[in-house]
Amino acid sequence: MKFSLNLKSESSPKWVEAVMADFPSFLQDHASCEKKASAMSMSLVSKYPDRPLIIKPLIDTAIEELEHFRDVVLWMEKLGVSLAHDMQQDIYVNRLISNVRKGRDEGLIDRLCLGSIIECRGAERFRMVEEALTEPEIKRFYKILWASEAKHGNVFVELALHYFDEKLIYQRLNELLEIEAEILNGLEFRAALH
Repeated sequence: MKFSLNLKSESSPKWVEAVMADFPSFLQDHASCEKKASAMSMSLVSKYPDRPLIIKPLIDTAIEELEHFRDVVLWMEKLGVSLAHDMQQDIYVNRLISNVRKGRDEGLIDRLCLGSIIECRGAERFRMVEEALTEPEIKRFYKILWASEAKHGNVFVELALHYFDEKLIYQRLNELLEIEAEILNGLEFRAALH
């Protein structure tokens, strides 16, 4: 059974140019995104304690995202970049979340599908950052990160398939992937993950 998914659009090279032009701001945003990803996994644990098959994998994912947050902060310290006090709202994530359906099962399906999509987009973009970087140590860091994000994308689909029909999950994933591509293509290019 296939757990991975194919994004419906590719990120523009102009996006990675914006990142490289202001890498300190990108690091600040990246740290914020890792922290939010950890919190999102834990919020699913809190909201769906009656779904025992998702609990441990989500806790593991939350811990791994928090470790990524720590690692990004360590890179920021090395490069003399402080954590940001106020981050811009993540328009990309907010627009995706606005498509979460009402209803307990529908909400869980959509949140898991969106978790997968966001992680897969992160993997694509971290790969682009890794390819654009020249310093070997930070390049290696981003290579490890994009592999981890790709794995998380698979985890969320696998969790959804524990409780819901495969056809239903992949139909909803495809709908949300179309929405994600439209959202992404409407965003300005800035030194941020999304």
